[in-house]
Formats: sequence, C-alpha cells, structure tokens
Amino acid sequence: RQAMNMSGLKLTGLHCHLGSQIHETRPYEEALHVLISFSRSMREQTGFELRQLSIGGGFGVNYTSDDQAVDIHEYARVITAALIRECGQNRLNLPELVIEPGRSIVGPAGVTLYTAGMLKTIHGVVSYLMVDGGMADNIRPALYDAKYSAVVANKADQPATCKMTIAGKYCESGDILVRDVMLPEVQPGDVVALPVTGAYCLPMASNYNGAMKPAVIMVNQGSNRIIRRREEEADLVSLDIDQET
Repeated sequence: RQAMNMSGLKLTGLHCHLGSQIHETRPYEEALHVLISFSRSMREQTGFELRQLSIGGGFGVNYTSDDQAVDIHEYARVITAALIRECGQNRLNLPELVIEPGRSIVGPAGVTLYTAGMLKTIHGVVSYLMVDGGMADNIRPALYDAKYSAVVANKADQPATCKMTIAGKYCESGDILVRDVMLPEVQPGDVVALPVTGAYCLPMASNYNGAMKPAVIMVNQGSNRIIRRREEEADLVSLDIDQET
C-alpha cells in the first residue's frame, strides 16, 4: 500500500527468498500458493496488478556424494506448473516469471586446486593433510561448516584407501577445508582438487594473515586463460599511504 501511494515508485511485482541449498521442489509450490493468494487479495483491496514475480533461487548443488540435488528441468516443470495453476485458480493473468539460479550455475563451474604439503598423523585420532591454501580462499567450512568433497587430481585413478582431514595453512584451529575424506596415498607436491567451489569462495576470499589471493583460470573446451592474476606483495600494501611527518 505504501509503495502504490508513493509517486516516485511503480510497483510491478513481488519477490521471495526461500533460502539456500533447497533439495526439493515442494517449498516453491508452497511459496507460489502464498504469493498468488496475496496478489489476489491485494488486487481486490488496492487494484494491484501482478506483472512480475521472482521466485528467487536456492536451487541445490551436489557438494558431496550425500547431496541429492534436483535436476534443473524438474525445478522448471514444478515452478511453471504451480504458477499456471495458482494464477488460474485465483483468476490472475500470468506474470513474467523470474528466477535467480546463482549458485546452481557458478558453483559447479569452479574447482580449486591446492598443492599438498606436510602430512601429520595423530594415531587413533586423525590424519591431517596440509595444503597451500585454506580459510583465506574458502572461509565457508570454518564459517558455517560447509561440506566439500576432494580428490587427488594427479592420482584420480588410484583407490581411495586413506581417511584424511584437509587443513589449511593459516594457523587457526578452525582452518579445515574437508574432514574425514577418503583419498589415495598422498605425497607432498600432489594436486588436491576441491570441486564445486565456484560460488561464494571468490567474493568471500580475504588477505587473512597477509595471504595473497590465488589466480583464477578459465578453462573452456581445451583452451585456458587467466582471468584474474595472482596477487603479489605489492597488492597487499597498495592502499597504504606514505606520508611524511
């Protein structure tokens, strides 16, 4: 009502956000029922015409083998069918449908590569694999216990016989990337790959403890190019001001 009464605004639609990593379609059907019912009520009370509807995003991706993401075609089928049904039942014209796929596109597109370093075994407790990165380039596991899988890229065809916990280099007890993952026998210098790191990792990366952010390489059908260069020491002090006193 406030928006419709403001001369500087033109209210064209509604938007909802259901959350993240949604591995089922039912929440979208329930949201559409609420939104379309609300739109009908507001049309009756104020004359509001729903022209655009954003159902948001939150489509899940498979970070680990335990995740069971819904196929994007199934999301599309359920959402469009529910929108058509709800609009028909409420006698509303079909609005323009907007979705925000976000993570479901860029997440699987990214793979982070680390170099294996020291190995440390606490017998009967845990075996650590240290890598040359960690919470500065991927804060998600430390921040909210995000789960990832991992493979040793140069030994991907070898049997995974060792349970390892992959730890970063940033001198923090919470600097853990993956806990209890099965890997082949690892030696320093091996390449450890974490798939599905395309979403959130880059924009949440930091220069924690003076860390320099890694390069980003675009790979496309056998070709590759650097799309973000590796940071250098000069980048860390580029904002400092040398002022004579």
